[in-house]
Amino acid sequence: MGKFVIKEAKSGVKFDLKAGNGEVIASSQVYKSLITCKKGIASVQKNAPVAAVEDQTVEGYAKEKNPKFEIYTDKAGEFRFRLKATNGQIIATSEGYKTMKSCKNGIASVQKNSVDAKIEEGK
Repeated sequence: MGKFVIKEAKSGVKFDLKAGNGEVIASSQVYKSLITCKKGIASVQKNAPVAAVEDQTVEGYAKEKNPKFEIYTDKAGEFRFRLKATNGQIIATSEGYKTMKSCKNGIASVQKNSVDAKIEEGK
């Protein structure tokens, strides 16, 4: 089972969603307060399971409605995803993946692990 780990950042707090094996599968932006960080977690829990996947690495890709996972390539040529809420705000981002398959597995892991993940503060 996954867990959200809330931790201090330079100018506020952020969360990491960790899979059952302890690997970080998604991270948040930095929030100004613990309350807004927890709202971000609630948004991931609500949006991730129903979000469509938009593969922006293919030419002429089909645009999906929010909430959605956007798959894109970074400057290093690795695959990454970002989860956008219904309002279009980015609520979670991934690390870089070497293969598209790994990136899609990461999305599936967020969808599965976020729903009933426990929330831990300050670890």
